Amino acid sequence: MKKEQPIDDDDWISKSEIKREADRLKKLGADLVGLTNPQLATIEMSPTLREAIALAKRLKDKREASRRHMNYIGKVMRTENEEQINAGLDKIRNKHIYQAQAQLALDKQRDLLIAEGDSAINNLVAENPNFERQKLRQLVRQAKKELEQEKPDKAHQELAKYLKEHH
Repeated sequence: MKKEQPIDDDDWISKSEIKREADRLKKLGADLVGLTNPQLATIEMSPTLREAIALAKRLKDKREASRRHMNYIGKVMRTENEEQINAGLDKIRNKHIYQAQAQLALDKQRDLLIAEGDSAINNLVAENPNFERQKLRQLVRQAKKELEQEKPDKAHQELAKYLKEHH
């Protein structure tokens, strides 16, 4: 009779833990499949994974084939540098947050220009010489007029566009 080797607790991983890890990697792979091609280009990954993701995008309409291929992507993900992929995904996800914050800042600046008029325009032009004082005054004057007459926000939008283009 053969004597069994004692199992080292540090090396032993439960079957459930292995399945959870595989599911996590499949989900990460699904996140990658959901990205656009320009977004994928910004993430460092192996050519094998890149090809697998491209194929998964083509298989979206075929349910069973897509499911099997996502399992394959999960398997390929085991050999990838997960930290690099997560860092790339975080950059892409946070890009939208930064864009939203920038839009809020532009909206606040537009509202400040409309509320304070020439003093705010002078401060803005002093900080950023890319702006034309006369153009800003014209857009602010039109936006104020629209507010007073309760017309659509066409001048508001033009002012926001001008601020975004020249900032």
